[in-house]
Amino acid sequence: MRVILLGPPGAGKGTQAAGISAELGTPHISTGDMFRSALKKGTPLGLEAKKYMDSGELVPDELVVAMVKERISQPDCENGFLLDGFPRTIGQAEKLDETLIDAGLNIDLVINLVCSNDTVLKRLTGRRVCRKCGAIYHVTNMPSEVEGVCDKCGGETYQRDDDKEATILNRLEVYKKSTESLIDYYRDKGILKDVDANGDREEALKEMLALVRD
Repeated sequence: MRVILLGPPGAGKGTQAAGISAELGTPHISTGDMFRSALKKGTPLGLEAKKYMDSGELVPDELVVAMVKERISQPDCENGFLLDGFPRTIGQAEKLDETLIDAGLNIDLVINLVCSNDTVLKRLTGRRVCRKCGAIYHVTNMPSEVEGVCDKCGGETYQRDDDKEATILNRLEVYKKSTESLIDYYRDKGILKDVDANGDREEALKEMLALVRD
């Protein structure tokens, strides 16, 4: 099954996608993770993407589309995939449709995680990430045992530039202008389902798994 997760930053797309992937064995494809990996390796793509990510702007379509197209052509995606963070514009959605149509495929389901700005700010400004292993914590909901130190590897935890309040507010504005139109795009196709992402994440995951298995 080929599934897309939509929703504002902080709605829980990455967490929920990982849960679905683990439950169903479907590859979880996160453009954010792919860019951060490229940045860590110091690739030209990663350095170019960093300029946009640090300011909360969208990475240009041509960079994202090329990367995703290459990824979904790999053997592990033959029986389906779960896209998290892509598409983010109508242009990207149309390019994805073209790529799939050429392969005789289509998107089966789009899950839209509905989440308020207040919830997003609380979640993201409190997020901390380990510089060494990438483990994720939250200063309130899931703190490390020792502040600033990763429980898993002992690495330093820090607040990413794109998790600072000013950047988050800009990301939400960018989302509203560029990405929310995708909701109508996929709703018009009859493949979009809304899921409330403001509350308990386990309950949201159960609802999403039911949709995917339906």
